[in-house]
Amino acid sequence: MKAPQLPFGMEACAPALVATDDAHQALMRELNFFPTPPWAARAGGELVAALDPGARTVWEPACGKGHMAGPLSERFAVQASDVHDYGGNIVADFTAGWAEPEGPDGAMNPARVLWHSGVDWVITNPPFAKAEAFVHQGLKVARRGVAVLCRLAFEESVGRYPLMRRMAVKAAFSERVPMQLGSWNPDLSTATAYAWFVWMQPEAVATSPMGDAINACQAVGGSLSRLIPPGTCARLTRADDRQVYAGETTSIQEAML
Repeated sequence: MKAPQLPFGMEACAPALVATDDAHQALMRELNFFPTPPWAARAGGELVAALDPGARTVWEPACGKGHMAGPLSERFAVQASDVHDYGGNIVADFTAGWAEPEGPDGAMNPARVLWHSGVDWVITNPPFAKAEAFVHQGLKVARRGVAVLCRLAFEESVGRYPLMRRMAVKAAFSERVPMQLGSWNPDLSTATAYAWFVWMQPEAVATSPMGDAINACQAVGGSLSRLIPPGTCARLTRADDRQVYAGETTSIQEAML
């Protein structure tokens, strides 16, 4: 049976309201919730580990139901947050900069603790319209670097040129990374291309096995380009991914076990 096909660019087109939306779909659309295929999250973790073998702690600030945080927790110590309470995650707006006061019970928001104490990396699949803001905020809190999963077209912007000029690595997927609104469908296909975009702090570049290559590319106005090869989906897909991430287990606590 042929896999269902998303229209080109559908992942980026999430208008505030569609006439046929029920209340749940409307909420998912407002949140721009397009869950990451677990294998693509693992590919991002693999990339970060190769760039920064000493990476230990990660903040996933657009965690949704754990489709990214769960796979990353197989390799790193992960803290997960989101603007919406999906169940078990810290609830906070990452792009707000953590100026919000203490909670009503006087306790400090756990996200503020993370913000002030720092983590090695911020790794996430952010809402596309806010991706640039996520990168800027991530570079304020991450000691080592920031990695975001975005459409390949993310680099095609005059306004984002200064940010892209600072980028260390772009790793495009040779295979497609299908995403749909509200849930992960392992049998979906798409025409949209995705890549991991990575920014690294100077200290991380200095100790990276790829540091010399990154510096050489940046010296001539570019960034190190890598390809995530064909076969990565099969290699990084686990036998229980369908059970854990495609509907039977949806809580972030279970996903991160």
